[in-house]
Amino acid sequence: MRLALAVALCLIAGVAHASEWGLIEAGVTTQDAVRARYGGATKTTSAKVEGYDSTRWVYEAAQAPPGFARMTVDFGILTPQGFKQSIVRVLQLEPNPNIFTRDIVLAGWGAPDRLSKDKDADVFFYEAGLIVYFDRDGRLATTLIFTPRQKPSDSPAPR
Repeated sequence: MRLALAVALCLIAGVAHASEWGLIEAGVTTQDAVRARYGGATKTTSAKVEGYDSTRWVYEAAQAPPGFARMTVDFGILTPQGFKQSIVRVLQLEPNPNIFTRDIVLAGWGAPDRLSKDKDADVFFYEAGLIVYFDRDGRLATTLIFTPRQKPSDSPAPR
């Protein structure tokens, strides 16, 4: 079962743009589209981000997509057309163990544009809008963060 799920996730990753996963694309997808695809969130919170009202939806346990312990969707993004409160800013996925291995990430998204370390663990940065954190062994992805496309000079801070 796990192998089949890993293969399916790899195939999805192989055809997806880096900034997209599960029909959620940072900078494009709306709250209504996320709700239609995944239903109501386990938890919803509101906060100010850089002076703007933002919303966070967290999907955990049975409400998370298959193969994931948690999916977090942050809404509210500043665009050239102004602030868009209902648009996805960041999608964060926390896979169950052994779902996204380093090899699956490399097969699905290719070599990263930049490598870094966070507390002795590898971090892959993709300009297309993906940041992948690995466990200390560097074998398993622990967090996948999907953002809008990054400029080569952008440097997302480690979490």
